[in-house]
Amino acid sequence: MGVVRLNVPTYEEIEHDNSATTQAAIVVGVVAVASGIGALGSDEGNAIVQFLFGIVSAFIGWILFAWLAHLVGTRLIPGENTSADLGQVLRTLGFAQAPNVLAIFGIIGALGGIIAFVGSIWALVCAVIALRQALDMSTGRAIGVAVISFVIVLVVIVVIAIPLGIGAAIAS
Repeated sequence: MGVVRLNVPTYEEIEHDNSATTQAAIVVGVVAVASGIGALGSDEGNAIVQFLFGIVSAFIGWILFAWLAHLVGTRLIPGENTSADLGQVLRTLGFAQAPNVLAIFGIIGALGGIIAFVGSIWALVCAVIALRQALDMSTGRAIGVAVISFVIVLVVIVVIAIPLGIGAAIAS
C-alpha cells in the first residue's frame, strides 16, 4: 500500500530488501493477469492469444525496462549519489506497476478504459519515484531515465515485432 500511496520510505525499504524481488515479480504477474482480463472486453483478435502474449510480454517488458533504466541511470545520466544494482531497480519498478491492476476494469467498456488510464498515469508516477529512490537521483533525472529507457524499449519492440509480424498474428 505504501507504493501506491507514493510513500518514499516504502520504496527505500523495497530497494534494500533483496528478498522482495519475488514479491515484485508477483505484482507484475497480478497486473499482467488483470490487464489480460481487462482486455477481454475488447473484440479485437483472439482473446486467449492476446491474454497469454500479454502475460509473457509484461515480464519481458519489466525486465528489459529495468535493465535499460539501470544502464541509463548508472552510466548515461547518473546523479551525484547514484549507486544501484539491477535488483534494486527491478524490485522498485515491479512494485511501481501496482496501480496498473486497475486495467481489469477495461472489461466494462469506456468507463473501465478511463479507470485503466488513471491507473497507468498513477503507475507512471510510481515508476518515477521508484527510479528516483533506486538510483538515488533527482526527480528530473529519474524522469529522463524513464523517458530514454521507454523510447529504447519502444524501438526494440518495433524492430522485433514488425519483421516477425507479431502484431498481425495477435490481431487475427
